[in-house]
Amino acid sequence: MFNLEYFIANNVTKRTKSMCNLDIAQNYEYLSKKICNKSVLVIGGAGSIGSSFIKAILQFQPSSLVVVDTNENAMTELTRDLRSTKGIYIPIDYITYPMDFASPVFKKMFLNRGGFDIVANFSAHKHVRSERDIYSIEALILNNVLNARTLLDLLAELPPEEFFCVSTDKAANPVNIMGASKRIMEDVIFSYSDKFPVKTARFANVAFSNGSLPAGFLERIQKLQPLSAPRDVKRYFVSPEESGQICLLSCILGDNRAIFFPKLTEAQMMTFASIGTALLEAHGFRVLECSSDKEAIDKAEALKNGSSLYPVHYSISDTTGEKPFEEFVTETETTDMNRYRSLGVITGKTIPDKERLEKLLKDLKHAFDKEETTKEGIISIIKAYLPNFKHIETGKSLDNRM
Repeated sequence: MFNLEYFIANNVTKRTKSMCNLDIAQNYEYLSKKICNKSVLVIGGAGSIGSSFIKAILQFQPSSLVVVDTNENAMTELTRDLRSTKGIYIPIDYITYPMDFASPVFKKMFLNRGGFDIVANFSAHKHVRSERDIYSIEALILNNVLNARTLLDLLAELPPEEFFCVSTDKAANPVNIMGASKRIMEDVIFSYSDKFPVKTARFANVAFSNGSLPAGFLERIQKLQPLSAPRDVKRYFVSPEESGQICLLSCILGDNRAIFFPKLTEAQMMTFASIGTALLEAHGFRVLECSSDKEAIDKAEALKNGSSLYPVHYSISDTTGEKPFEEFVTETETTDMNRYRSLGVITGKTIPDKERLEKLLKDLKHAFDKEETTKEGIISIIKAYLPNFKHIETGKSLDNRM
């Protein structure tokens, strides 16, 4: 029987145990003190990272856990997963709410509960493919930036002891609007750091996370459809367990305005094509490389008749916003690489210029209020705020790929 956790450990991260285990063990007493009997709110908690964060924090026995997510089905599965796992602690006050965190009903719930001790926000448009046209871009920036500020305004009324909002490695020297939006999000949350402690984390791809290309490989294999992946794009990977632990350590141990990231070396990068090949071999197939999506689709018909040759199309990446490599830190940022065994910390971040940030947010809102606003116009607004934003535009989208 195929075991995904075993496959990730042996073929993707090449780590049989979490890289964060020692840091958690060494800080266990402090983590317990900060979490035990505290109230916890997790926004976007039904997603891959949010649910992993929940599993990481539950071992420290918070008094209550409220999970908010717009994906009702995913929250149902989260609850079933938690309730079916041997030995996991679930507080009596555990409840899931299928709602938008920027909605009036969320505000009503938050205020009626008197706020929370620990708040973690994982709600985000996280895919480069989210950048399609002006409408998808507006939805992306609304969720990642403008609604994040709405949440922060609400938190300021009943400040939490700790606040965490997930970022991305793509926020470092961004080349796509998604990455730029998360870089702006970092400034937005840091602008509230004089009201309550805020922390974030930039980290690698989460292996087989919801909506990721490797997770898509599993769907394709189940349906006997061909695999398609870039052969030249290299990425860092962490396991689902590690993703939750990184965010937990950042949320609880991080200083105000700290940015955590995993300590990974360039040699640990992998291509999606190599993961696809290893996955097919683990399922008992041999790879049949094709020169186009069409050829791969045509040859996949033989799989229905029991063929062990699995067609794939591994191509060179040429879509908008794709970075050929990953980085967690820019040249102007200061890091502490000695504090933790598994994580580096970007330090010395200051409260951003609030007037300049406010102008950006007003410019974005004003632009979206106009019918004639274009993708190019939004890119110009962002570039005026982020001079190092070097947008890669090819005119091609991931939606044009298998």
